[in-house]
Amino acid sequence: MTDSAVVASPAAHVAELIDGKAMAATIRGELRATVQTMLVNGTRPGLAVALIGEDPASAVYVGGKIKACKEIGIQSIEARLPATTTTAEVLALIDTWNADDSVDGILVQLPLPRGLDTQAIVARISPEKDVDGFGADNLGRLAQGKPRLVACTPWGVMEMLKRWGQPHGWTPAGKRAVVIGRSITVGRPMALLLLGADATVTICHSRTADLESAVRQAELVVAAAGQRHLVKGEWIQEGTVVIDVGIHRGEDGKLTGDVDFAPASQRARAITPVPGGVGPMTIAMLMANTVSACRQRRGLGV
Repeated sequence: MTDSAVVASPAAHVAELIDGKAMAATIRGELRATVQTMLVNGTRPGLAVALIGEDPASAVYVGGKIKACKEIGIQSIEARLPATTTTAEVLALIDTWNADDSVDGILVQLPLPRGLDTQAIVARISPEKDVDGFGADNLGRLAQGKPRLVACTPWGVMEMLKRWGQPHGWTPAGKRAVVIGRSITVGRPMALLLLGADATVTICHSRTADLESAVRQAELVVAAAGQRHLVKGEWIQEGTVVIDVGIHRGEDGKLTGDVDFAPASQRARAITPVPGGVGPMTIAMLMANTVSACRQRRGLGV
């Protein structure tokens, strides 16, 4: 080799993006076909959604859900109530929907305005119509390994792992998985689903003494702590699959997650973007839950 020879440096590693937006579009297409078949047989799934108060983010989320219903062919009922609505009034609305046979799924958009009893409101929804999967009955069934309606975000994560993993020969089974966050909406059901998929699961949270050490040992990280860039890129070991559930809007208006994306993507095997990762899957799985609830209530199978 001469002095003038140029030695090419190895290309920097970049993780594969797990495209939740594309996956969600595929799932909506599959559901649309299912609903079309149900319509031929005289059955149409129905979803009732309550939006209470004027929270802008909640209004956007509800709008996305109503749009997805129209795309798939699900009948939607939307109730928009002022922030001054009482707990008793919300419970009365839920009772009406519980008794309405055309309603297969009931969703009360969270978070609720101050003064409303969230626990009582969630508990009032019939377990067969609890398409958010937050009620004690459905969480208990998940803990028993007999799920009926599963919380949409964790279920969406599992569907992402399956649809990305199968072509790559990757599965959660036997993997060291770290779930960051212990909420009943994401962290706890996420851990239960991963246990059901034969992963070895560690749950971390705000009181975890050495989060970095736990993440460094993980082969799968699901970050759902609600803290921007909590997970540092250098904590991710090479080859790890990273699912970022967090979403935060910075001062520049850009959305970011719980994981410091740029450095993490130089080490991970695959990673979800923010936006365009878990978010679209959450709505897709809400639609899937609504169709499943309809089929179960009418004895059509899951």
